[in-house]
Formats: sequence, structure tokens, C-alpha cells
Amino acid sequence: MNTEVVKGQKADLTKGNPGIRSVTVEIGWKAPSSMDIDASAFLLGAQGKVNSDDDLIFYNNPSTPYIRYKDVPGTASGGLKQFEVSLDKIPANIMKIAFTLTLYDGENRKQMFGQMSEAECRVLDQATGSQILRCNLGNQFSVETAVVVGELYRYGEEWKFSAIVAGFSGGLKALCGNYGIEVEDEPAPSSAAKQPEKAAPPPERTPLQVPPPRVEPSRPALVIPPPPAPAPKQETPPPGLNLNLKKIELKKKGDSINLKKSASGLGELLINLNWNQKQGGGLFSRNKGGVDLDLACLYELKDGSKGVVQALGNAFGNLQQQPYIMLDGDDRTGSVTSGENLRINGSKVAQIERILVFAFIYKGVTHWSEADGVVTLKQDGGPDIIVNLDEHNNRKGMCAIALIRNVDNETFSIERLVQYFSGHREMDEAYGWGLRWVAGSK
Repeated sequence: MNTEVVKGQKADLTKGNPGIRSVTVEIGWKAPSSMDIDASAFLLGAQGKVNSDDDLIFYNNPSTPYIRYKDVPGTASGGLKQFEVSLDKIPANIMKIAFTLTLYDGENRKQMFGQMSEAECRVLDQATGSQILRCNLGNQFSVETAVVVGELYRYGEEWKFSAIVAGFSGGLKALCGNYGIEVEDEPAPSSAAKQPEKAAPPPERTPLQVPPPRVEPSRPALVIPPPPAPAPKQETPPPGLNLNLKKIELKKKGDSINLKKSASGLGELLINLNWNQKQGGGLFSRNKGGVDLDLACLYELKDGSKGVVQALGNAFGNLQQQPYIMLDGDDRTGSVTSGENLRINGSKVAQIERILVFAFIYKGVTHWSEADGVVTLKQDGGPDIIVNLDEHNNRKGMCAIALIRNVDNETFSIERLVQYFSGHREMDEAYGWGLRWVAGSK
């Protein structure tokens, strides 16, 4: 049995191969020699979390009685890692094993998995060396510094393989947090304090700087030393995101992430604005004072067309025709707890140049600091992208939230802004849209 799987597919491993007791999960790739890539395996319980810090298998914690990490010598242009897994010895409380790749210090080194090529994952019969299944990771990645390659998981009495092939920013620290391992940044060394002796790195490689857990009375935490001093600030700063596998939060001005078009396209993108609708007359409850908070966007298409999608002036847009963006109505009463939504036709990415998502207070007092506003971009088959309106300017009634750009006619880049303006004209001038504005109503 030799099965080819692609992203999102699942395949039987032991069913149909009843004699298999042990397998080798092998991950290989080609990349520039300056990229320090390593593989890890997370041993997960029923809730998708580890039971202890020892359930992270990597070169500094390479083995248990049923799984062993192997660093196979590679070449200057490639790498190869293996995990030998004894399926019949895995404890009953381990429900799945997630295999991952991480890029050490990628954000500071300006490196990303988009520079990796010819990556694949193979599952081999350990006894015979024959291939059971193969997953080509393909050209799935751009700015990511961590990749969940796939999972071995229980299905009744059998074992199956799921091709996850999902890339995220945040490196090993983000993956540890997602799987329930506490991670602490090691404090900067003090000249007056004696530093603990560090474990020696494995030969012939630049290690991930993750020493073994500290011994403490309570549950130990992995300790990651501080990264090197960041490079001088560039015109477009690299992404610095705090991520998990279900959502991406753009936390600082300039943080960005790419939405890469898959074989089936980007699909529909939904942008939701929600806020604290306090009962009993709170500012954004709109039960007192008649506050009306609106979600809207400026757009520019590839043919040079420009305009606005907003409830003001009844410019609700169109999803199937230009501008391929539509506003789902206008809630003026506060009765719709799901907030307001903009929808973007992702299949028309090649026709869209850029989109500026913004919110404004059409009626009411400008107390953004009490709103707890949050904007969520939802995409088919990918994590939610979150922008919290946690920076405030209560003197201005309009907030530019995020800028969506067409990168290569297949990819949208999402950048956090959270910049406040007095009105449409001031915001237009700041981002160079060049529209003519007149007073309007709804």
C-alpha cells in the first residue's frame, strides 16, 4: 500500500497493513544553508494538549520508550529528520502525535518557510523500509516560521494519518503554547549573577536555543533565551505575531500576515466588527444616546476604479460584480449581537488592488476606550485573523483598522493599522485614495 495525500486529506495507516507495528515518519526539505530548521513531535491527549513538558520530542528531549527523534545528516541545500514510532507501545492516553517544523529566530533573521522548497513527509514501514504514504508539502507557505506537517491519530483500534500542512508565525514558542507547554523567555544575563551552565549543542549544527525544563517544585516550564538584538527597523517591518493554530492576532501597528490562495482559491472572506454592547445605557449599547457604529471600507481595483462601501449613502456594494465587496446591512438599534459584516469575494483577488477597512461613529459620543471593539477576518480553511481596537483616540470618530493589499494576484496581505482620524477626507489623504467627499446621510 502506497498512498499519496495532500493538505486536508486523511489516510489509513494500519488498516490494510495489519502487520505494521513500527513506522518511521520522515520529513525532508531544501532550503538555504543559513536557515536553522528543526523538527519536533508533540504527544497529545484527548483534548489536543500535552500531559507534561516531556511530551515535546526534539533533539534536546529525543526519545521515550515508543518514539525516537533522529537527526539524519543532510546536505548544504537540504535537511532530513526522522521519528521512529512504535505504534503498539504508545500509551492509551496518547491520542495523536503532531509532527512539526520550526525555523529558529526567523522573525529577527528575516527568514520564513516561503524560502523552503521540495518539502515532503513520508511514512515508512520501519521493518521493511517500504513507503506507506507520502505527503508533498508543496508551495504552501510564505511568511510562516512554524509548520504543522501532519498528525498520526487513533481511530478506534487503528492508526491514521492526517495531512495538516498548515503554516503559522511564532516559531517553536507559538507551537508550545498551542499544545499546552508553558514557555518563558529567559531573562537577559546579569554581569553580577552567575549563569547556569547550558547544555552542549549537538555536533555539526546550530541548535534551537531551548534548554531542558528547569527543575522547580511546581510544574517546570521550558525556557527560551532572548533572541539576538533586532536588526535596524526597515520601511516595512517583519511580522511579529502572537499566534496559535486557531487564530492569528495582529497585536502591533504594522503586524501583517499573508492569505495564500490555495488550489480551490481564497474563498469568501468575512470581516466582522463587534464591540461591547453594555446593557443599561452603556456607551456602545446604543440603548442610551443612540450610538451607531459602522463598519466600512475604501477600495481600489486593478482597473483604477475607487470607491467606498458603507451604509452611509446606501453604498452597500456587490459581491459578484465590482467592487466584489458587500456590506451585510446596517444595524442601527444594537439588537444584532453579531455586529456588522463586510464580505469580500476572494475568487476576485486578481481584480482587487487594495482595501482599507475602517469603522466610524455615525451618531453618538466618541469613547472608543469603552467599546472593546474587535475586528475578526474569517477565511475558508484557515485561522481567524484578529485585530483588537485596544489603542484609542476619543477625540476622533473614525478608525482605520486594517489594510488589505494584493501581493501577487493570488495572495492578500493583511496589515494592522488602528489609526484614528476626524473623518473620511482626513483618512483618504493619509492613505492616498484621492476621492472627493461630500456630506451624506442614511
